[in-house]
Amino acid sequence: MPEFLTRLNNAAKSRVLTLQEYFVLAGKSIRFIFARPFYAQDVVQQMDEIGVKSLGIVMLTGVFTGMVLALQSSVQLKTFGATIYIGNLVSASMIRELGPVLAGLMVAGRVGSGIAAQLGSMRVTEQIDALNTLGTDPIKKLVTPRVLAALVMLPVLTVINDFIGIIGGNIIAALVVGVPSAQYWRTVWAQIAADGFTLRYFPNDFVQGLSKPFVFGAIISITACYFGLGTTGGTEGVGQATTRTVVTSSILILIVDYFITQLLLSVLTYGR
Repeated sequence: MPEFLTRLNNAAKSRVLTLQEYFVLAGKSIRFIFARPFYAQDVVQQMDEIGVKSLGIVMLTGVFTGMVLALQSSVQLKTFGATIYIGNLVSASMIRELGPVLAGLMVAGRVGSGIAAQLGSMRVTEQIDALNTLGTDPIKKLVTPRVLAALVMLPVLTVINDFIGIIGGNIIAALVVGVPSAQYWRTVWAQIAADGFTLRYFPNDFVQGLSKPFVFGAIISITACYFGLGTTGGTEGVGQATTRTVVTSSILILIVDYFITQLLLSVLTYGR
């Protein structure tokens, strides 16, 4: 029994230490955004890597998600003779929930694994130790540009994903269900307006849909950098770091999404 308690105690300490190191890395990376020197070229390069090169998979995901939403909802709405409201369902689902979450998961799978593999390879080949020797902070040079690029580009990818998803719903509504495109887009705008506005100009759907990607971007980039910088054990460790990055980022996105949704619904409902 004492040996079991000792192992349990050591495991608990290890988990707490891991959590502490994670948040210390997050705090430093965000704080360094406002400190000199500014690695603008690295930020632009990461924006291209995270945003532009992820555009294809995000658009593909968005269009087929919108098409599936429209196809599945048409079956249920047809029972009540309410197929004209397909636009309401597709737009609300994409903007509030599916757009941000699916964009986050796709970026976590594509970009998160890439960041972890890149930083992990630099760690096992001692390139990060060389940066320290040269007097360059690895967090400032390697982590902060990736975090900043993710914070900027993930909301952009989410907007594109939402729009492409709604267009995909329009395709199914017009070609399969028989709802005219003009009617479809009228219900889309009606749904956006019906949920109210924040500060009289910002639709509440957009507030919900664009608040989440900022958090998801931070989660993906910081998690990838954390596991990448902590890589040990050569090439096998690099593979483990990439796997842990994708799994952890995906789980955190789904968990945090619930709490953000609950918070935003409470705030927006109270604001009304």
